Amino acid sequence: MQHFINEKEDMVTEAINGTIAASGGKLTRLDGYPHIRVVVRSDWDKSKVALVSGGGSGHEPAHAGFVGAGMLTAAVCGDVFASPSVDAVLAGILAVTGPAGCLLIVKNYTGDRLNFGLAAERARAFGHKVSIVIVDDDVALPDLPQARGVAGTLFVHKIAGALAENGANLEACTLAAKRVISSTRSIGMSLDTCTVPGSLKEDRIPPGMAELGLGIHGEAGVEQVASSGAADAIALMTEKLAVDMHKTPHVALINNLGGASFLEMSILTQTLLASDIGANIRHIIGPDALMTALDMHGFSISLMELATGDEALLAQAVDAPAWPGCNRVQVPDVLPLPDGLSPIRAPASAHEPTKAFLIACCNVLISSEADLNLLDAKSGDGDTGSTLASAARALIDAMDTLPLADHTQLYRAIGLELSQTMGGSSGVLLAIFFAAAGDASSSGLPMKDALHAGLDRMRQIGGADPGDRTMVDALLPALGQLGAGLDAAAQAARKGADYTASLTSANAGRASYINAEQLEGHTDPGAEAVARLFEHLAR
Repeated sequence: MQHFINEKEDMVTEAINGTIAASGGKLTRLDGYPHIRVVVRSDWDKSKVALVSGGGSGHEPAHAGFVGAGMLTAAVCGDVFASPSVDAVLAGILAVTGPAGCLLIVKNYTGDRLNFGLAAERARAFGHKVSIVIVDDDVALPDLPQARGVAGTLFVHKIAGALAENGANLEACTLAAKRVISSTRSIGMSLDTCTVPGSLKEDRIPPGMAELGLGIHGEAGVEQVASSGAADAIALMTEKLAVDMHKTPHVALINNLGGASFLEMSILTQTLLASDIGANIRHIIGPDALMTALDMHGFSISLMELATGDEALLAQAVDAPAWPGCNRVQVPDVLPLPDGLSPIRAPASAHEPTKAFLIACCNVLISSEADLNLLDAKSGDGDTGSTLASAARALIDAMDTLPLADHTQLYRAIGLELSQTMGGSSGVLLAIFFAAAGDASSSGLPMKDALHAGLDRMRQIGGADPGDRTMVDALLPALGQLGAGLDAAAQAARKGADYTASLTSANAGRASYINAEQLEGHTDPGAEAVARLFEHLAR
């Protein structure tokens, strides 16, 4: 089973029950499971205009997550990617509509239009005032007569919901909803299709490609493009969004389609704000999972042109569990480092042989990035190569600021640089190694003894010993043979690194959490990096 569900037939009702149970009593539902699945506000008294929306499930937290004071009054939930029935929609309307009337907010899909539309007609026959708006914000297919309704629907929920909460009548809420729809545009992109529980996955997006303009039900997009990172993705999407876009303030909603990591979403947000249209974005909603497509590894951007009063309506507090809030975009004041953390550096000094030596060593680590990551993936989190390569690049960039002509100060300077630019425990340990080597060198010890002193301090603080499956297994024997020449040191380092592949337990580092079967036959990436450095020096 590829999903954490129980029975496929029960997954929507169980998801609704979970949402209600976690709402702290703010949400409830109508009777009628499994055919009628309507989530409503527990505090609703029918004194104001009701807002009802919904559609197929699989878009969570939409739509039940946006039920609450200031947004939706009720959400009608269908099966996964399937419109709810006419009776379910009608039940929702009748349950929440009072004299002020009801606004139906419907995404532009045939099933939703038909079922919500017929339910509205039947509710009117009961004597209720019901108006309906159709959201068609997707700009991926500009020539399509019926554009799809996607995540821009949430702008309608928020603006119309705030007006209704403030006591606006049905006509005012409807007019505002139509204005928001006309000024909203959205587009999505994904690296993969979604997986519908109980159905075969459609693997139509090849590795290395992304699909631009696909729908929230996994419908094919307008084109497949090479996947070239966040900046390229944003450029392709903003090109579509910018067509006929006015140079006026906008609000952006950045929506995770379900499978993108928070790290990716934050990078995409920064990239969007730095893009050609970023200067027009005054407020931002997200990044967050708001209207998803199950587990789709993608995201969407929705833009709404701000009209007078919209900023206050967007900022108005709501009591819906999934609403992340709307924040103003502003450049932060970057605070200076506290006293004591701004390093005191030795004056820079030039020494071309030392510079060439260090750059060559850094290039060894940079060229080994992929290999070391692959090794680390066997026993850790797959980032040792990237960590070392990033530190090597930073050291190259800082090369002309280092005291290259003073090796004692150079050890210390390298330690400072690594402590600031190299992440993880390896960065700290190597910073300790070079700082201690600098201290030993300043007391008059020769290079070999100074490096031994650095290793002793690193082992003392880090707790790693030979046989613990760390870089120590290669570094200790290499330094021990340094007096016999670089060839002997390189051979000792290689022997020590290869030895780690036979070790089926680790007493330090992330590998200590890995079982024997996963460790056996795989060289420790830190030890491998040391071996490659000494082999380079020997050449």
